[in-house]
Amino acid sequence: MKELPARRLLLVHAHPDDESINNGVTMARYAAEGVHVTLVTCTLGERGEVIPPELRHLTGAELGAHRLRELTAAMAELGVDDFRLLGGVGRYGDSGMMGLTDNDDPACFWQADLDEAAASLVEVILEVRPQVLVTYDDNGGYGHPDHIQAHRVALRAAELAEGVDERAGWRIPKVYFNRVPRSVAEAAFARLQEELPELPFTASAVVSDVPGVVDDDRVTAEIDGREGAGAYAAAKAAAMRAHATQVEVAPGERYFALSNDLAQPLFATEYYELVRGEPAQSRETDLFAGLSGVSRIAGTEGVA
Repeated sequence: MKELPARRLLLVHAHPDDESINNGVTMARYAAEGVHVTLVTCTLGERGEVIPPELRHLTGAELGAHRLRELTAAMAELGVDDFRLLGGVGRYGDSGMMGLTDNDDPACFWQADLDEAAASLVEVILEVRPQVLVTYDDNGGYGHPDHIQAHRVALRAAELAEGVDERAGWRIPKVYFNRVPRSVAEAAFARLQEELPELPFTASAVVSDVPGVVDDDRVTAEIDGREGAGAYAAAKAAAMRAHATQVEVAPGERYFALSNDLAQPLFATEYYELVRGEPAQSRETDLFAGLSGVSRIAGTEGVA
């Protein structure tokens, strides 16, 4: 078994661009600190709506291939070398928004057999042996079928990886869901309303459009990417800009819009809810906090 860095982080996302919007600061920070950061993306987002007029001819597999190139560029901005497509490139197709006939396509991720898809992720878990897993909540953050399925696959894979056998199994000690504290979202949108006339967007989104907004007391960790913390927010904005078919970042890198042209905040601090692991007395500023060694199945050797 190859030697790995002491700290290993696994993120599971639905489409290219989700990782940069939700976790760009976190990925940039930990990559810079020498953590082994692994991103698993479940689809290529072939049904995404394209923003730039000059790229709107891209559809289906051609759009998927382009979005993979965008993902590669985004990972270069974040300093992440280990990024993969679940089951290999093109294994699972984009399912489209909830309620569309696209959801019925047998090749889409929403229709994937849960244990079969999870088995592909188990292979990654056993290879990388992450101590921290980040993914969406059971609503996928905002109800998209691919996000919900990514949540299901991530948690099922974590469960299956523990029971492979007593020699090869792996237990992930800490699991987090992506979150945004309600007070932070409301304050950010209040500022957005004041600054909207200066932005290149037609109107503003609303707090309920932001995935994973919860009451503040449910948030257990935050990763600050502002200037004093290493300017990881700048890397996040650059990664989001690399996803040009899906994201438009406004000058100043404080706001962005998706294909609906509705402005929303670009969060320079990212937030999480611990759903597996020992809770701290106060809000964590390190997702690896409290891990003194590697959690493992009896008989499995590893590095701390």
